[in-house]
Amino acid sequence: MDSRSVARWQATGEIPSAVMVWTPAQTGQFLDHAEGDRHYAQFHLIAHRGLRRGESCAVHWADLDLDNAVLTVRWQITQYGSATLMHTPKSDAGDRHVTLDAGTVSVLRDRRRQQLSHRLTHGAAWTDTGLVFTEPDGTALTPEDVTSRFRELHEAAGLPPVRLHDLRHGAATLALAAGADLKAVQDLLGHSSIAITADTYTHVLPELAHEIAENVAQLIPRKNTKTSSAHPTSSPHRTTG
Repeated sequence: MDSRSVARWQATGEIPSAVMVWTPAQTGQFLDHAEGDRHYAQFHLIAHRGLRRGESCAVHWADLDLDNAVLTVRWQITQYGSATLMHTPKSDAGDRHVTLDAGTVSVLRDRRRQQLSHRLTHGAAWTDTGLVFTEPDGTALTPEDVTSRFRELHEAAGLPPVRLHDLRHGAATLALAAGADLKAVQDLLGHSSIAITADTYTHVLPELAHEIAENVAQLIPRKNTKTSSAHPTSSPHRTTG
C-alpha cells in the first residue's frame, strides 16, 4: 500500500481498495511484530508461499518434507458458520508441491518444537490430529479465529488494513517481483488456469516488467556511469482479485 493510500486511510479510515497488498517492508514489519505469537509460523508460511487460509489450517506434518524443503498441499479446512469441514483444495490440478525457502523451513522446525512442548504440557489431554498449526491442546484451528488474530496483530502494529487473504496476494506479487513467471506463480497458488493468475495480477505485471528491466541493466557493469541505470524507487502493488 503506497504512502498516499496510507495517508488517506489514516485521515479518513477508508480502505482505498477491496484488495490491497502490503509493501515488502510492511510485510516484514508485520512478521516482526507477530514473531513470538503462537500463530506466527502460520502467518509466515502464508506470507512467503501464498497458501490460502484454509490450506494453512489443514497442513499436516505428513505433508512436509523439511529435509528437502517441500510442502505438499493436500487439504483445506473450510468454515461453515460454527462448523468446519476438511476437504481437498479448490484446484483441478490435484496435490501441489510448494518449495520452501531456508528461513521458512527454520520457522517450521521451531513450530514443531513449540508443538512438542504443548504436547508434553497437556499430557493425556493432548489431541493428536497430525496438524502443524493447532490449538495448544492439539485440536484443529478454526479459520475465523486465525483471521481475527491476524487482524488484532496488524492493528496493534499500526499497519494499513489488509485481509489475511491479501497475504496470499502479497506472496504472489513478491514472487513476480523476484522474477517468477506466471506459470510458476500459477503453480505456487494452485490456480486451475493461468488465465486466473494473469487476470488477478494484470495491473501488477507492467510495473514489475519495468522493475525487472532496470534490475537486469544493473547487472551489466559499465565504465561510463552516465549509461548506468539507477534503481527505481520500489513501490507497492495493488491487485484486483
